[in-house]
Amino acid sequence: MTDSESARLTRILSGLPAAARDLLTGTDWGSLRHAYGSGEDIPVSLCSLVDEDPEVRSTALAALDMGVLHQGSLYSGTAPAALFVAAILDHPVGSAEHEGYFPWDDGPARSLRAGLLVWLGQMADSAAYGEDPARDRTDWQWEPWHDTTQREHDPDDAAALHACRAIRPTLYEAVEPFLASADPHVREAALGAALPLLSAPELADRAPRAAELLRPRLLPEAGRRERASAARALCAWGTDTSDLLADPDPAVRVCAALGPTHADRPRALAVLLDALRDPRTTDGWFPQPLPGLDGWFRFTVLRSALALAETYEEVASVMLTIVTAGDTSVVDFERGPILFRAFADGYDPARPLTPAQRALLRAFLDTDESTGGIARNVSWFRAAGLPENREGVAALL
Repeated sequence: MTDSESARLTRILSGLPAAARDLLTGTDWGSLRHAYGSGEDIPVSLCSLVDEDPEVRSTALAALDMGVLHQGSLYSGTAPAALFVAAILDHPVGSAEHEGYFPWDDGPARSLRAGLLVWLGQMADSAAYGEDPARDRTDWQWEPWHDTTQREHDPDDAAALHACRAIRPTLYEAVEPFLASADPHVREAALGAALPLLSAPELADRAPRAAELLRPRLLPEAGRRERASAARALCAWGTDTSDLLADPDPAVRVCAALGPTHADRPRALAVLLDALRDPRTTDGWFPQPLPGLDGWFRFTVLRSALALAETYEEVASVMLTIVTAGDTSVVDFERGPILFRAFADGYDPARPLTPAQRALLRAFLDTDESTGGIARNVSWFRAAGLPENREGVAALL
């Protein structure tokens, strides 16, 4: 480190909140790790987050994303870095705005504070995965063969995971005030962080207060995106959103119906199925994914509908239409999950196929060449206990 770099870091250090400064000076960063090795360089990146130079700040946030939370992976350096980020959320430089921090970031301009909140949400989401299998099944990327405990097979991975879970109360205390921020991008980023943080069992008692903070965001003047985001969060936190199932905006109705459980299950399921009947319109509601979501919105709607249905027969007609019209690029997010739900208990040769199951398998055969109906879904057929080739499936019919 050059003398000028040392002077810069000393100057930044003196202007940090006490909690952030204590974390930097009291943590043995050299004993920690990130994606690329020793964590001894983490303090420089953390200090650089509040540098006066916007390019330095952008580089620091990129390093945080690519090194300390590489593709959602947690490391021994992740938890203390997250505590530092939480401690600087109200730093004056947090209001500085950037066009984007990464080459692939094509969203609207946002402040550093919003970027830090987004990062905290991604970390909290990684920490929460595998904690509640029922909740994980509604994630649009969930696959039945995914080993949700894989990270805990390695003692270091397990320690990093538990360390990140242990700090969630502290992180939420820092995030909650920004749910009522005057900056809409900050509010949205704070909600994206609050959603996975409040999934922690020890924070369940904080959800009602968070729900009250979001209630004003349901007023008509708030706009579709913010109203829909608030409705989804309320539903995720166990708040009764039955009143919103009759909202004039179909996007708000759908977000109020997202499960996996719901006080008014039949009406909520009907709302979700209506959205799946017109998937192009449903996907067009949110050109930028809502906080905490990714991928096409219909994928989330589909998973929630499959989870909310008590039997496959409740959703069979809509699912059959999706399978018939499926795109080969989305086998793992549409046709595969539908197949797995139709055979939720696994195929049993001793039990005859139901009419709905028979119609579904016939649709896979009929669309095999145009959509890769079986060939592209082999893993899902295997997971459902079904034959893994066209000839085997045809023999069942």
